[in-house]
Amino acid sequence: VSAHYPHVSFTPGPFLAKPVLAAKPTTEAGGGISTIQENLPHSSGQQNRSRFREFDLQNKVFAVTGGGRVYCLDRLAEPDDEFTAAQKRADPEFGGSLHYQRIDVRDVKNVNETMAGIAAKSNRLDGLIAAAGVNHVGSAIDHTPADIDDVMSINYTGVFTAATAAAAQMLHWKSRGSIVLVSSMSGLIANKGMVSPVYNSSKAAVLQLGRSLAMEWGRIDEEGRGGIRVNCLCPGHIVTPMVKQTLRECPDAEELWQAENMLGRLSKPKEFRGAALFLLSEASSFMTGSPLVIDGGHTAW
Repeated sequence: VSAHYPHVSFTPGPFLAKPVLAAKPTTEAGGGISTIQENLPHSSGQQNRSRFREFDLQNKVFAVTGGGRVYCLDRLAEPDDEFTAAQKRADPEFGGSLHYQRIDVRDVKNVNETMAGIAAKSNRLDGLIAAAGVNHVGSAIDHTPADIDDVMSINYTGVFTAATAAAAQMLHWKSRGSIVLVSSMSGLIANKGMVSPVYNSSKAAVLQLGRSLAMEWGRIDEEGRGGIRVNCLCPGHIVTPMVKQTLRECPDAEELWQAENMLGRLSKPKEFRGAALFLLSEASSFMTGSPLVIDGGHTAW
């Protein structure tokens, strides 16, 4: 997917630095890809752009996988209403554009071709948010090999595929940017009230993947390739379609989860826009190989 702007879901809401979207998305049973780029600044935002220059994504292009519902892309044949609403606001409010392409993050060839196509349109790719993910609730004993493969093929292999496809284009175009892998606090702890051993394991694997890729792509070589930062975003419980499905399967979980964090509530997707903007922008220029945990204090007890 490709789009004008920034976020893993970045739908409605003001941005201090007036970022914009530009790209085109895609998804399938394994997630999707979206790209974002920013266009000309609005005259009303000039002062803020100067004041918050580190957060500015102007003229940059980002890809986002797994955002048809909450972010920019997903595996859906068509994006849902949240994406459509954000798409309509991209140009008038942020001076950019947001596009959607369907893709399966398990299809390595398709992912690589899509990333190459997005980068070729602007001769650059400045980063990625890899957010495609699924969950399977059930005891470890009851997990079948097919259940394990379904979760790991999207949550880990899909993230790996998206990250390497994006990095290949960033290295080719010598773009020094940022890759954000969406992990979870579930990669750090075992959540009370949700028996999902493979999901938790997949998110822990993403954390280690982030460290490894940050080490591999961080240094700039003699030909000017590299300078790619890789970090992980670790959200707590967010009210997303996937979480709503989990709550239908585990009806007692919502009350338990709310009691387990320090704010006593679940989070909303919009509460992660600032974090994603921070990680994509120069505001986090010396941060790489690290997790950013935003969980309402759940893991801080």
